[in-house]
Amino acid sequence: MSYPDEWTQKEFLENKKKLEKEGIEVILVDTILSPIDKAASVVYNPYELAKYPEGSVFVFYCDSGKATLDRLNEYKEKFPQHHCISLKGGRGYWRKNMMLIDDND
Repeated sequence: MSYPDEWTQKEFLENKKKLEKEGIEVILVDTILSPIDKAASVVYNPYELAKYPEGSVFVFYCDSGKATLDRLNEYKEKFPQHHCISLKGGRGYWRKNMMLIDDND
């Protein structure tokens, strides 16, 4: 799979479900110490993030998505064995009640 620099919330939810079925971890990373309601996230901690299996996907978020997109190259350099993506719109555009509906579930 080719990874873009940004995912929307919908893309995040769809890709998380798909990739986790393939055994790839997708982690929502809080860079502003402000958790998103109804979303499992981890606080940005380079030491702890480096412990995730090679090939894991880190989706970084801030309030608007701009700061994490600006720092994306820094994250990619820090975690070369992982895939780094910015959450488009950040925490401000997160819809806490958005969910995927799959006819097969």
